[in-house]
Amino acid sequence: MAETTTSTYRIRYAQQSDVPSILAMINELADYEHALHEVLATEETLTKTLSFPDPSSPTGFTTGYAKTLLLTTPGSSSTTTTTDSTTSGPEETIAGMALFFHNYSTWNAAPGIYLEDLFVRPVHRGAGFGTALIQALARECLRLGCLRLDWSVLKWNEPSIKFYQGGSVGATRLEEWVGMRVDGDGLGRLAGNVR
Repeated sequence: MAETTTSTYRIRYAQQSDVPSILAMINELADYEHALHEVLATEETLTKTLSFPDPSSPTGFTTGYAKTLLLTTPGSSSTTTTTDSTTSGPEETIAGMALFFHNYSTWNAAPGIYLEDLFVRPVHRGAGFGTALIQALARECLRLGCLRLDWSVLKWNEPSIKFYQGGSVGATRLEEWVGMRVDGDGLGRLAGNVR
């Protein structure tokens, strides 16, 4: 199971009440990647499109396209937001997140997990929290029968590349594949709806 608790942190699935913190971290990550101006996400759109734990649902989650794991540390008991951390609920500070969704491999005839965003707030870096979040996703892959965990990293982001390829994660850099994307007006043109 992806969720876990240790003496120094807790990893749990995000609740709907965590959406403001998720949006704050999306913006912090976009700022780090020099792309804050490209963020279109709002609390409303995240609430509509993310999936949250729901014990009454047959799947255990609400309908949505992506799930978020939050890594929290012991913190203050009130809800506040600063440039370095957000506290949510009693005694926890949200230090980082892993936002992911499922993909599928035809060659393996098996599902996988695609990690869209991994973010640990700067004040919490160096404590092994990024590794803990990726390990949680690896456990989730095994639990669900997924055969791979994929993600992308910007070519200029050498600190992240070194982290991912290092001993704690051990990722393989895929040089033979090139990321491709159609979005914005191009998506409408491709669909034949916009000329």
